[in-house]
Amino acid sequence: MNSGSEHNRLQMWGSSVIRRVEDDTEESSPQSLRPSAFHEYIGQDDIKSNLSLACRAAKARNEALDHVLLHGPPGLGKTSLARILAEEMGVQIKTTSGPVIERPGDLAAILTSLEHRDILFIDEIHRLPRVVEEVLYPALEDYAIDILIGQGPSARSVKVNLKPFTLVGATTRTSLLTSPLRDRFGMDFRLNYYSPEQLKQIVLRSAKILGVSIHDDAALEIGKRTRGTPRLANRVLKRVRDFAQEKTGGVIDLESAQTSMALLNLDERGLDDLDRQILRTIIDKFRGGPVGIETIAASIGEESQTIEEVYEPYLLQEGFMQRTRRGREVTDAAYNHLGIEPTSGNRQQKLI
Repeated sequence: MNSGSEHNRLQMWGSSVIRRVEDDTEESSPQSLRPSAFHEYIGQDDIKSNLSLACRAAKARNEALDHVLLHGPPGLGKTSLARILAEEMGVQIKTTSGPVIERPGDLAAILTSLEHRDILFIDEIHRLPRVVEEVLYPALEDYAIDILIGQGPSARSVKVNLKPFTLVGATTRTSLLTSPLRDRFGMDFRLNYYSPEQLKQIVLRSAKILGVSIHDDAALEIGKRTRGTPRLANRVLKRVRDFAQEKTGGVIDLESAQTSMALLNLDERGLDDLDRQILRTIIDKFRGGPVGIETIAASIGEESQTIEEVYEPYLLQEGFMQRTRRGREVTDAAYNHLGIEPTSGNRQQKLI
């Protein structure tokens, strides 16, 4: 088997690996709410400025954009930024996920299917198997990979040159990335939570795409209650739209927005049932903490990773919880928000 035929076989294999993820993406919807250009992308202004400048410079040199690492809590627009980069560069984007790439051959198949300057987006890149990650190193630095053909004594290594490409990696768990992988990204950006005003603008834009009439104060109310996260804001908007369609003739005003979000159990600070359950569990069962994350997870029947990645970051940012060396503790703000009076029965006595 020559390297040319092996290259073609890998390209076919790579297409099937990529489809496992891309077939399920939001872009299959005729009403995708994703922005398609930097001017449509609201928030993260410093990141947008840096990436826009890098795109213009790379296009002027006819070079592939440097590799980009995007990290931060889920739902903040990492995938959208990757797709905007492809639009700005005028190239194709191929999307996959760390857990999908199980073997080095899977990665090799994807890489050999990329054209000049194409973008490969790997979501949850921290979940790449170590053996796959090691194949990625020379691909990122030298645009080449070594493929082992055959088995046993007759096995031989074939070097396959790749066309210059850009890897955009996304992760919610930066601490799980190995240093060798992180060091190979030329650009490294952390996405931050959005302000209520920014989420208001996102909600107004999404409502226009969906053909929904919404008042400004209602859009701001949704922004206040959606945890600084555009994905959640758009999800809540669709549920509020359903309520307004049935109760107010399709127009979303402040009262209908508040009523529908109350039905969704989203309070005025954006906490949902599980957020409040986490805080109440620490207060009621563990006297306010400190308590380990695994113990909290077991107490409420939820995965510890889900709590750490989805719920805890917002609770920490809003000051309802704090981390200590001994575990998680709730703060006075949590007691006040839940309307619980701190007592010796629900609060650990601090050592002086």
